[in-house]
Amino acid sequence: MISSQEATQIINNHLCSFPTETVNLAEAQGKILQETIQADRDFPPFHRVTMDGIAYDFNQLQGDNPTVVIEGMQLAGEPQKILSQPNQGFEVMTGSVLPQGTNTVTPYEDIDIQKESGETIATLKKLPSEKGKNVHPQGYDRSQNDGLISAGTYLGATQIAVAASVGRAKVQVTQSPNVAIVSTGDELVDVDQQLEPYQIRQSNNYALRAALANHQVSASFYHLSDSLEKTTAGMAEIMEKHSVIILSGGVSRGKRDYVPDALKALGVKKLFHRVKQRPGKPFWFGMKDNQNAVFALPGNPVSTFMCFHRYFVPWLEQSLGLPEKPIRWAMLSNHIKFEPELIYFPTVLAQTNNDGQFLAEPIEGHGSGDFANLLRCNGFLELPADRSHFRQGEVFPFIPFT
Repeated sequence: MISSQEATQIINNHLCSFPTETVNLAEAQGKILQETIQADRDFPPFHRVTMDGIAYDFNQLQGDNPTVVIEGMQLAGEPQKILSQPNQGFEVMTGSVLPQGTNTVTPYEDIDIQKESGETIATLKKLPSEKGKNVHPQGYDRSQNDGLISAGTYLGATQIAVAASVGRAKVQVTQSPNVAIVSTGDELVDVDQQLEPYQIRQSNNYALRAALANHQVSASFYHLSDSLEKTTAGMAEIMEKHSVIILSGGVSRGKRDYVPDALKALGVKKLFHRVKQRPGKPFWFGMKDNQNAVFALPGNPVSTFMCFHRYFVPWLEQSLGLPEKPIRWAMLSNHIKFEPELIYFPTVLAQTNNDGQFLAEPIEGHGSGDFANLLRCNGFLELPADRSHFRQGEVFPFIPFT
């Protein structure tokens, strides 16, 4: 057996490289950008008014309560207007172009506007501290041709908004891999089928597909019966259609666990089988001709879920072009005792307390088949194999699954 660190290193040494594709911006949410998006013009593209009020030339102010004659209004979305007299001003709205000849804005709450002899006169009740107040200067944030979003960036709401602001109706992203989720076992039936007393409903495949959807990756379902011939034939067809295969079950030492033998017969190179951990000890990983990545996970639901999030998700994110994420740490809220010399992944509920500490409360279930226990948890801790007692207040790596 190998350690979880060794398994991680082997997996990370066998990342896949997925092709790029061009998608509409509206379809790019959750994708990984594969180009640099630049500013097509200055940010902001003009001297932008940031408060509703009046705009004027600061250098023309005289006295403690100066007055400004209002000669018009500059609305957002209008072409820039030009001040006709240097001692006059414009009413301006937030987001509008600053009128030519003005350089400062005072908001309405700091002025008093009156009509006098047919003129609109604004008296400043509060003097600005400096020229340029409430004006967002052209190019202050970014200049034209500046790089805004780099390749390898996850496209969330902020990135989509910035791409839209520079007119990028289409963007180049990493193409989502073609994933197959394969369940094994004659005891499994689909959710809409009638159960016999000795059967159980499939759940791992639905859990994995839902988790993949969080990464904007879709997957196809397959089920293989407990037969070496059928498993081998089924996997041969699946591998022709899919570059990434996630199996659930059939990798332990049971009499009808045929997955390792079937993969060997198909020329899939075993890179490791069995990890020194609980849950998930029978985990198998291999590649075929750098074309197919095969993650064969143990069939018990908690084992499947842990291995998926601990090993597959980081591999997927890096293969899509994201940088490796830093380790996230959580503090134990209670003691844990675990005597087997295995890396232990206890299920926990991790949350921040009132003192700002990120605490992980162990939520003990009834083994790796107790999938319902995950409803009370939001991740796993990773505890090292060279110890048996883990104290309250110690910090360990946290693997979230929500």
